[in-house]
Amino acid sequence: MLSRRSLTLALLAAPAVARAQAWTPTGTIRIIVPFPAGGTTDILARLYAQRLTETMGVSVVVENRGGAGGSIGSDVVAKAAPDGQTLLFHNLTFSTTTAALEFANRAPHSIERDFAPISMGANVPMMLLVHRDVPAQNINEFAVWARAQPTAPFYGSTGPGSTINLMGEVLKRDGNFPMDHVPFRGAAPLVQDMLAGRIQFGGDQLSSSLTHIRGGALRPIATLAASRASALPEVQTVREQGFANAEMLGWNGFFAPARTPEAVMVRLQAEIAAAARHPPIASRIQELGAEPGGNSTAEFTQQVHAQIAAMRPLVQSLQMRVE
Repeated sequence: MLSRRSLTLALLAAPAVARAQAWTPTGTIRIIVPFPAGGTTDILARLYAQRLTETMGVSVVVENRGGAGGSIGSDVVAKAAPDGQTLLFHNLTFSTTTAALEFANRAPHSIERDFAPISMGANVPMMLLVHRDVPAQNINEFAVWARAQPTAPFYGSTGPGSTINLMGEVLKRDGNFPMDHVPFRGAAPLVQDMLAGRIQFGGDQLSSSLTHIRGGALRPIATLAASRASALPEVQTVREQGFANAEMLGWNGFFAPARTPEAVMVRLQAEIAAAARHPPIASRIQELGAEPGGNSTAEFTQQVHAQIAAMRPLVQSLQMRVE
C-alpha cells in the first residue's frame, strides 16, 4: 500500500508526465544547424537526431544552413511555426553574434524574444588553437611571436561577431598584439585552412579539433572555459594566463521558436534529456571531449540569457560592428 507521502508525490508528478506525453509530432522534425557540416555542432546534432528518431516515432533530420556567423540558420527557426517541428541546435556563438548584430542595429532576431531555449545538448570547451609551425605554447608566447612578425598574422573565426571573432579582438586589446581577422562560414572550413597553414590562429570546439590536436597538426594554447578540459588537462584556461575577459562557457543546445506551447516544450526537453543519458550517446559525447547535457528548460534559459547579457557590454567596449 502506498504511504500518504508516496501517493502525494505520485499525484504531483502525474501532470508533468501527462504534459510530456500530451504532444505528438505530426511529421518530420527538422533540426537546423546554422553552420556547414563537419563541425562540432553538426556532429552533436546528428548524434541526437538519430536517437530522437528512435524514441519519438518520427524522422528527425539535420539541415545545415550556414552563413553570417549562424544568423541565417537561426532566423529560419525564429520565423518558423511554433509547433515543435522546426528546432535550432546552436552553440555559444549565438550569444556573441546576436550581441554584435544588435550593436550594429542589424539583428534579425532577439534571443530573448524570438527563441524558447529547450535544453543543453552538451557542454563543449572552446579551445584557442595555433598551427603546429607557430612557436607558442600559450597566449603570451603567441603575443610575443605575433609582435615580431613583419606582417600581422591571420586569425580565423566562424563569422563576423562569432565567439572567436569577439575573443580574438579581446586578446588583441588585452595582450597588445596584432592579428587580422579572416571570417569563415563555419568551423570545418576554418580548421581546414588552419591545417593548411593559411591561418595561424583560430578557435574551435574541442570535439571537432581533438583528432588534429592529438595528431600534432594543431596546438591548443588555451581554453575559454572556467576550468581545464578533462581531455586536455595540461592546457591552461584563459583566466590562468591573465586573460579573464576572454572566459566563456562552451555549450551546444536546442531552441524552439518563441511561443511554442508548453506541452511541446515539456516533451522535447524530456526526450533530449533522456537521449543525453542514453549510455551510447553519453559515451560518444565524452569521447568527443565534451559533457552530456540535458538540463532543464529553466536552467538552460538562465544560462543563455546570462551569457548574452554579459556579451553586450563587451561588444560595446570593443565597438565591434558586424558589416
